[in-house]
Amino acid sequence: MDQVRLSDGVVVLTPFRVADIDAHLAGEDDQLVRWLNGGPSTRAGTEEYVRRCTAHWSYRGPARVFGIRTGPEPVLAGTIDLRFAMPRLGPGQVNIAYGLYPAWRGRGLATRAVHLVCRYAAQEGASEGVIRVDPENTASAAVARRAGFRYSERVMEPTGNRLDWYLRELAAVPAERGGPMEHPVPAQRPVPTAGCSV
Repeated sequence: MDQVRLSDGVVVLTPFRVADIDAHLAGEDDQLVRWLNGGPSTRAGTEEYVRRCTAHWSYRGPARVFGIRTGPEPVLAGTIDLRFAMPRLGPGQVNIAYGLYPAWRGRGLATRAVHLVCRYAAQEGASEGVIRVDPENTASAAVARRAGFRYSERVMEPTGNRLDWYLRELAAVPAERGGPMEHPVPAQRPVPTAGCSV
């Protein structure tokens, strides 16, 4: 698990871990609850979530959750996760969901993180990325478009919610030999907020 490290020189993605719980709980706000989490996080619930995340990393399971980190001594700025298997995904599709804590919004970090996980997902065998967005979540849709996703359709989910699907073909980029997976990502315009419904 700890060997997975994705970076573009500004954003570093590493697996979400127990040490991130306090920062996650402190950073959660109404937007993350509304668009990403489905309800306010509790310590017990977050600890259980991290245990499940760790298990998926240990056996390369279908859910891979990263902490989005930035700064000279990278601090947690949000999360981004990949779901290689979930209802309505077709063969080769991977779902991408992301959210930044309020202090880190407006800096282009979510778009950079999406670029990084797309390359990782392609190396793991995915051929198409899917970002599902509530139609009212314009900030998340803007991140998807800046990351090269195109609007596909509005889909009625099993939950009864209607979500806009954005799609992007994925292409693998080889990791540096013997080192962390480092990928240059072009400069992005600032992102007002970022989050994605799951």
